[in-house]
Amino acid sequence: MTAEITIVYGVLLGALLLFASDRLRLDLVALLVLLVLALTGILTPAEALAGFADPVVLMIAGLFVVGEGLFQTGVAGALGRLPARIAGNSEVGLLAVIMGMVAFLSGFMSSTGTVAVMLPVVVTLAAERGIPPSRLLIPLSVASLLGGMLTLIGTPPNIVVSQQLEAMGREPFGFFTYTPVGLVMVVLGGLFMVLVGRRMLPDRASPRKGTAPDAPSLSELAGSYGLGGELYKSRIPEGSELDGVTVGEARIRSRFGVTVLDVLGTVSRKDEEGVAPDTMLRAGSTVVLTGNEDAMGEMARHLELQIGPAGAQDLSGRVGLVEVLLTPRSRLVDQTLPESQFREKYQVDVLSVRRLGEPVAEDLRDLRLRFGDTLLVRGTWEGLRLLQGERRDFVVTGLPKEMEAATRPYSRAPLAVGVMVGMMLLLTFQVVPAVHAVLLAAVAMVLGGAVSGDDAYRAVNWESVVLIAGILPLATAMEKTGAMGLAVDLLTGPLTGAGPFVLLAGLFVLTSALSQIISNTATAVLLAPIAFQLALSMDANPEPFLMGIAVAASTAFATPIASPVNTLVLGPGGYRFGDFFRVGVSLQLIILAASLFMVPLLFPFFD
Repeated sequence: MTAEITIVYGVLLGALLLFASDRLRLDLVALLVLLVLALTGILTPAEALAGFADPVVLMIAGLFVVGEGLFQTGVAGALGRLPARIAGNSEVGLLAVIMGMVAFLSGFMSSTGTVAVMLPVVVTLAAERGIPPSRLLIPLSVASLLGGMLTLIGTPPNIVVSQQLEAMGREPFGFFTYTPVGLVMVVLGGLFMVLVGRRMLPDRASPRKGTAPDAPSLSELAGSYGLGGELYKSRIPEGSELDGVTVGEARIRSRFGVTVLDVLGTVSRKDEEGVAPDTMLRAGSTVVLTGNEDAMGEMARHLELQIGPAGAQDLSGRVGLVEVLLTPRSRLVDQTLPESQFREKYQVDVLSVRRLGEPVAEDLRDLRLRFGDTLLVRGTWEGLRLLQGERRDFVVTGLPKEMEAATRPYSRAPLAVGVMVGMMLLLTFQVVPAVHAVLLAAVAMVLGGAVSGDDAYRAVNWESVVLIAGILPLATAMEKTGAMGLAVDLLTGPLTGAGPFVLLAGLFVLTSALSQIISNTATAVLLAPIAFQLALSMDANPEPFLMGIAVAASTAFATPIASPVNTLVLGPGGYRFGDFFRVGVSLQLIILAASLFMVPLLFPFFD
């Protein structure tokens, strides 16, 4: 054993120990691996940094963007309604339905593509039901890997072992040759996750970037400014004094202390972008209001209206509220709102002002603003979002819960669906390289407006990207120094002359173990010819051993670097190395036992 091989094995062992200890971030460990291999001269600088240009790394980054596009446009929520309807509110039922759907899809398309499509769906379902995403995302990745066992095209190792048979003059495996074995593994894996594996999963929150989880609702924000803590609505009847007047002429706020948040169903409105003093009210219009209960009662009596409770869902989706804070250098200080032309400049209305934490009772038209005043501002969601770019005169400090959902580009949902379907077709039929298909989809999502450029960068889980980019050079070092060949020779040596069951078990364990640290495709390429020759040495059929390698190559459950699907769920699930290891090793043992029974039954060792 050379010094270089010793260093490579030491780096591998050290990385695994650091991964398992959770003392350092996973991406930091990967960068340490990269640096050690480069500084010791085992890899050139170009080889050490090659991982950052690897197609797998670029695919993972692109798939996060595609998933964000599906989430932002509401496609993920729509796709999630089917499993939600089937499973109801049961976490167990939801887990079973998701795993079944994902396993089926992975039998016919890329498991990575399947997870990219379903990841935002599952995250959305988890959020809607108050379930930590960590309870559902490892099962998602497991199901995609198990589903790859169902057909010839389910995963590349299936094709590799089939081609090995054909190259050696044997009948290759057909499209559905894998299906009987794969179905058993999918069922066993699903039962394990539902009955046992889910108890090993952590309850670990991984909040999405965006509005803070403790952000106030629209009604709470309004209530903090003395405008009442509830939302109400009323339909203007025929003959009402509100029919045919503008919001400003109605003087609803000055007369009753009630604020008009939105007007729905107006026949004529001069301002199509939101509620303004010159927005016209008509019979049949519905006004959404905020104010206290007594004020609502007084308004109902004087104007002869039927006023009932409302929620954020009753707003048109165009109008919202935010809170802004005046800065020390603000040009608004010592000016009144009319003098500052606040509405004309920002296309929003100031509904109330708080000073020293208390709502100001003075008429806002005469109030001179001071540094530290906070203003409750009403406007279209798009207009309010633009306020976030202001830094000199004020800063936006209070964003309501409803803002993130209201500003999503739902109108781009058809485009997002088209991009998703196009990517799936390109991946399934291999029209272009997989990385090209994913990057095309990611760029299309941004160019089509399904996700903004800034949100695209925020959507990428950079820990996952750096983790894979930093750890890939380790496989290069193992190949370059001969460490991989030495390991295979040492491990396969004892299998020579062993009985067929021992050989099948040994090849399964070796394939599964290597697939946790290097590509499962590379593992299959490496071991398929060795398995073929070992089978011939005992005059046995090679088919059961190659089928065992194919199944084992799809058991990349135990580490977050074992497969791109594991890496994709790592960040959104808030997982650690040990989370994958606990579930993965247990499931690998179950698949091993099932393979030792099923494979010889369907593919006899001897004719």
